[in-house]
Amino acid sequence: MRSTDHVAQIRPESHDDYPVIHELVREAFGREAVAELVERIRSSANYVPELALVATRDEALVGHTMLSYVGLANAEVRHRVLTLSPVSVAPGAQRQGIGSALITTAIEKADQKGEPLIVLEGSPQYYPRFGFRPSIEFDIRIHLPDWAPEEAAMVLPLSRYDASVRGDVVYPTAFDLVTADRA
Repeated sequence: MRSTDHVAQIRPESHDDYPVIHELVREAFGREAVAELVERIRSSANYVPELALVATRDEALVGHTMLSYVGLANAEVRHRVLTLSPVSVAPGAQRQGIGSALITTAIEKADQKGEPLIVLEGSPQYYPRFGFRPSIEFDIRIHLPDWAPEEAAMVLPLSRYDASVRGDVVYPTAFDLVTADRA
């Protein structure tokens, strides 16, 4: 367990957390499809248990995030890289540093695991503070919905970054519900 300066305690999720995580994610996003995404990732080969984290405060679960694997394909090879999705904080606990603590811890754990990079679709105003940069700088393409700005496709290179790891992000079927829901 990791302390984050009294913001929250960060630890890997446990089986007992699953029902609370489902409700937290649904409430944070206002969409059942995102809560179902977490469950679908968890039941897939792309799930990385040690990179699925919860934040607790006074023993109450107030946040959740997970890093899971997606494909990154180009003409020569297909790689497996991490994606950060979703990041959820209980509505009553937002804007208190919990999301930042979860993201920072997830990044540190991915780097310690020797992963080369993390991709995400997210706010270009929020994620650069963690080191995320436009994916095009890395020759990585993330196909976004029409309404999303191009800058929402981002990459964070980690210590083991390798420039040959490039191509098009290929999401596993766990993401199909969310992709259909946001169109």
